[in-house]
Amino acid sequence: MVKKLLSYVGEYKKWVLLAPVLMVVEVLCEIILPRLMAAIVDVGIKYSDMNAILKNGALMLLLAAIGMVAGVLSARVATKGGQGFGANLRNAMFQKIQDFSFADIDRFSSASLITRTTNDVNQIQMVLTMATRMVVRVIAQLAGALFMAFAINAELARVLLVAIPVLLVGVGLVMKISNKLFGVMQEKLDNLNNTVQENLVAIRVVKAFVRAGYEKTKFKTANDELTDTGIAVALRINLVSPIMTVILNGVVLAVLYLGGSQVMAGTMEYGDLSSFITYISQILMSVMMVGMMFIMSSRAVACARRIVEVLDTQPDIQDKPESHNRPLPQSKGEVEFRDVSFKYLSSGTGDDVLEHVTFTAKPGQFVAIVGGTGTGKSSLVNLIPRFYDVTSGSVLLDGVDVRDYPIEELRSRIGMVLQNNVLFSGTIRENLLWGRPDATEEEMVQAAKDAQAYDFVMNLPDKFDTVLDQGGTNVSGGQKQRLCIARAMLRKPSVLILDDSTSAVDSATEAAIRESFAKNLKGTTVIIIAQRISSVRYADQILVLDDGTIVGQGTHEELMASNEVYQEIYNSQQEGVGE
Repeated sequence: MVKKLLSYVGEYKKWVLLAPVLMVVEVLCEIILPRLMAAIVDVGIKYSDMNAILKNGALMLLLAAIGMVAGVLSARVATKGGQGFGANLRNAMFQKIQDFSFADIDRFSSASLITRTTNDVNQIQMVLTMATRMVVRVIAQLAGALFMAFAINAELARVLLVAIPVLLVGVGLVMKISNKLFGVMQEKLDNLNNTVQENLVAIRVVKAFVRAGYEKTKFKTANDELTDTGIAVALRINLVSPIMTVILNGVVLAVLYLGGSQVMAGTMEYGDLSSFITYISQILMSVMMVGMMFIMSSRAVACARRIVEVLDTQPDIQDKPESHNRPLPQSKGEVEFRDVSFKYLSSGTGDDVLEHVTFTAKPGQFVAIVGGTGTGKSSLVNLIPRFYDVTSGSVLLDGVDVRDYPIEELRSRIGMVLQNNVLFSGTIRENLLWGRPDATEEEMVQAAKDAQAYDFVMNLPDKFDTVLDQGGTNVSGGQKQRLCIARAMLRKPSVLILDDSTSAVDSATEAAIRESFAKNLKGTTVIIIAQRISSVRYADQILVLDDGTIVGQGTHEELMASNEVYQEIYNSQQEGVGE
């Protein structure tokens, strides 16, 4: 896991390697300083040797300056390396997520993926920055101070053989308790982010149903759970500090007692005792820092597992190795379903959403899909661009199984307006050109006209340069639908799929859009999911879905004469029309 994550250091490797070198320089300067101070005390002051005082004092100033410069530079390069590593890791995760199928995203949840890409990466980035400076500092200081302490008085240094193991055992126990809690803490953070995300996306619904109080309670519950877990972790971590402080003070007292006895006996100099206490403090502080870093790294380990889980996930839907070498047919727009069954693997129910669906949409046909809520209409069209893969059977585009196409090539042949219309923050022009950046101004204008969006766009103050808020919240639902249709039409796809994408426009506008399909998208196969019979009665072919199966297929007239389900839908929509 560590090796995999470190591979994302990439071009910042030189900074990550330089930071420890500079930190070692700083630590060496600090290690030497107490010995120079001891020389001043034991030689300069004891024998009134001003030359020794000045010489050692100048060396101390020089070493302090070198250590300061090395420390500042180490901080700068470590920060640069850490930030670069974090950027590379976030970029790798985002690219991986872009390859995920809808099923993969459903499995992780979008809120969890956001947490992993932001908070979890920040934790790992912080640990790397800390490792290149603090870990190196602690190891170098611990090794240097131990060497100097034993060099000064090996007998007195033996007190450390008792103190250090006690410290490490204490830290180990706290780490063992905290490890599981850190994993729980990240899951609670996922839950909090999910609550916030859902609320912001559906804020208009919340206000419309006056459910702000309920949402506040739900957020408070998620927030309290995260807070309680954070407090539980903090309380355990806080046990380390007093334990270490007691041990540190106890060791210093023992050194003063034993070392003081040696000074009074004349077997140890005052300066040596002073520098020895300094080294003892450095050693124990280093051990304390090791403990704190291990505890902090426990959370990073939990985050690392979650990050690697994303990076190691093989998307459910991938190109076949041979798909890029296989010759593909000319793009005509023929769509064929052969005995297709499908179920959502994440549902856990095992029930098929679609069962034994078979039909063919010829190039240039206008095909409509109708049926009640939950009959599998959206699931059916989602199989064409491989948002999901069939459970059994096959979906073919121009005679080739969609699983045999390179995904990018397959989806470039298909234009799709999803049930949930999505516009990005930016101008109307940027949104329309989003699917085809090389389109000309004339083509963009024509697509807007075909989608019946041109007139309202021209009435806006900045016309096509009007800035849309995130999600297109500053335009109406019908305007948003028309812009999404224009964006799809601009691609000039061989297959155009509209998933209930005209529900917010009036019948006259819908009829004008339908006419533009026949006029300006000749040869394009249009597959539309609609609730209104008036939207589909002129279709070349109508599929009637009921409980995941096709129970009727034909024109409006044929279905009205022979299909009970279609008749029921039609009659239910006619009730009260003449009243």
